[in-house]
Amino acid sequence: MITTTPAMPPVAAHPVAAAAAAQAAKPVKRVSSAGLMEGGRELEIEHGGRVYRLRITQLNKLILTA
Repeated sequence: MITTTPAMPPVAAHPVAAAAAAQAAKPVKRVSSAGLMEGGRELEIEHGGRVYRLRITQLNKLILTA
């Protein structure tokens, strides 16, 4: 005797996964570091109630610290 399981209805996408998929469809905004730094070597970014520091190192790399 062969038995079958009833088909499961499609599962709705998880809200986080749906948001990630929607974000992936949008082009990513790109800014130049020179435009962002405006001639300086460091700047402060406020995010979520904290201040982060973005700076250009001696080796011309970017480093972000909290």
